[in-house]
Amino acid sequence: MRVLGIETSCDETGIAIYDANKGLLAHAVYTQTAIHAEFGGVVPELASRDHIRKIIPLIEGVLKETQLTGKEIDGIAYTAGPGLNGALLVGSMLGRTLGYAWGVPTVSVHHLEGHLLAPFLEANPPSFPFLALLVSGGHTQLVKVKAFGEYEIIGDTLDDAAGEAFDKTGKLLELGYPAGAALAKLAESGDPKRFHFPRPMTDRPGLDFSFSGLKTHALTTVEKHGQESKADIARAFEDAIVETLTIKCKRALQETGFNTLVVAGGVGANKSLRQSLSALCEKNGVALYFPRLEFCTDNGAMIAYAGCQRLMRGECDDLSVNVHPRWDLGSL
Repeated sequence: MRVLGIETSCDETGIAIYDANKGLLAHAVYTQTAIHAEFGGVVPELASRDHIRKIIPLIEGVLKETQLTGKEIDGIAYTAGPGLNGALLVGSMLGRTLGYAWGVPTVSVHHLEGHLLAPFLEANPPSFPFLALLVSGGHTQLVKVKAFGEYEIIGDTLDDAAGEAFDKTGKLLELGYPAGAALAKLAESGDPKRFHFPRPMTDRPGLDFSFSGLKTHALTTVEKHGQESKADIARAFEDAIVETLTIKCKRALQETGFNTLVVAGGVGANKSLRQSLSALCEKNGVALYFPRLEFCTDNGAMIAYAGCQRLMRGECDDLSVNVHPRWDLGSL
């Protein structure tokens, strides 16, 4: 089966073609960073409009790269949630329209399921069951992945996601947009011993997260020491996030008894987090899997893969178009 994947949940337009026998054939991503930089964050209406402008040229591009036509596509998968309502509608409407025009089945995909399964795009994928740390701008969750489509959330954020906390603190430090990535870069030159931020919710049982207090701690530190200390503040903030995530992963591995950890989502590209989790897993004999860096952020390849699995199981959508901006992963 050959599947066209469409991802338009936020500010990246991702298109890919995945073949069940040959693997990933082609993928392309257009990011809207330059459009939203002026506003310091994603503007939903502008995101939707830009998806409309870019999505068809990107589809034409991957078809040309693979020398395929619509008649040679066996199914279409598109992100139906969670995400921005208008952005989701762009990909969902076009996915359903192309499916109808080409006479092939279509299937809606949960954006977070796509992230969880991104490591399966690699030559050496993980085996079920495994523990997943899903860490991005909108979500920070620990998930027991028992099999394809069987997901149990065992830890969740009570307020800000880790990526959201990175972005907001980076904005506080006046680092521009995208502020989270800029904070991580600045942290590399910071003094790790100057400031110590709390590791929230690690002094009590449980697997949930809370990162909003770290923003407040960063604010009071800036007010006391000034912007000239922002590299050291960035380092202390990143260290607190990374150590908190590592502690919770260790705890979750012990509680589940799983010996495989998958890290997915945009924050999974963070160098310090990768190093910390690598050390944890090596010490405890746990197999660790990351998607390649280009598949940590939003992309069509993960949607094409997840959709292919669902289509091969006989799933498909009817003619209605439904998007779910607040779709719960545990409901799948």
